[in-house]
Amino acid sequence: MNILVALNANYLYPLKVMLKSLFMNNRGCTITVYMMYSKLNENEIKDIQEFVSGEGHRLVPVFIHPGLFDDALVYRHFSSEMYYRLIAFRYLPESVDRILYLDPDIINLNPVFDLYRKPFGNAFFMACEHAYSARMAGPFNKMRLKTPKAKGYFNTGVLMMNIKALRKSNSLKKIMQFTEKHKHLLLPDQDIFNALYWDKIISIPGMYYNYDARYYNLTRIFPTNKDQANPKWIKAHTVFIHYCGGQKPWRPGYKGNLGFFFNFYARRYAEDEAERRERRTPVHETEGH
Repeated sequence: MNILVALNANYLYPLKVMLKSLFMNNRGCTITVYMMYSKLNENEIKDIQEFVSGEGHRLVPVFIHPGLFDDALVYRHFSSEMYYRLIAFRYLPESVDRILYLDPDIINLNPVFDLYRKPFGNAFFMACEHAYSARMAGPFNKMRLKTPKAKGYFNTGVLMMNIKALRKSNSLKKIMQFTEKHKHLLLPDQDIFNALYWDKIISIPGMYYNYDARYYNLTRIFPTNKDQANPKWIKAHTVFIHYCGGQKPWRPGYKGNLGFFFNFYARRYAEDEAERRERRTPVHETEGH
């Protein structure tokens, strides 16, 4: 299974926790993690490499020139790395025909294989809507992105990507032209994704594949399915929980109700990391022996 991530040093810790959850819940599956980056140093890459290989999987670092998106919109917590998923097809090896992109602020709760093997047909992507935000902002998004026939507005945190089809498209030129032309986007990479690919996206259910942790309380108050407002249901059925927005469960003061899922895998990662460091510590022979 091929996994794609793109990040800077600020997200190294949550990346490790996300990967730990992925490795734990997909036993028996060999995973290759393609990591797109511009500003990680050698020690940071080595640390991730040792962690992934120690879990029995493979890391492939993919360097992206930091000036590639100099003309693109970057602000607040939106960094240039957010654009890298959109151009991944130009940097991945020919052997990769499909890949699953995951934001590092995600936790995997159940096996991924069913999603990973879904047929694309003529689509380039599979993605989820976040139901509550999409319902409120749908007409506005169609108007500002000039996509009146779009069936939804999709989140880019979880993307099944048809790399084989994207290679044959003229997507790179369109992406670069769009980023240079549009300087007033609300959610930059997500707006580009929805504006350019609105008719090439297969919708998959967000409650299973991209559960927005911010809307847990809304789900309880206005449930479309009462079972889905229960943490036991989430644990048994949801594949990915996504900690969207500025508040993150690894930062002090997190007030979300579903942070305990992140904390569980964070503890498992910490335990394994302690063992890994202990194995690397040289054992000094006792004096006199």
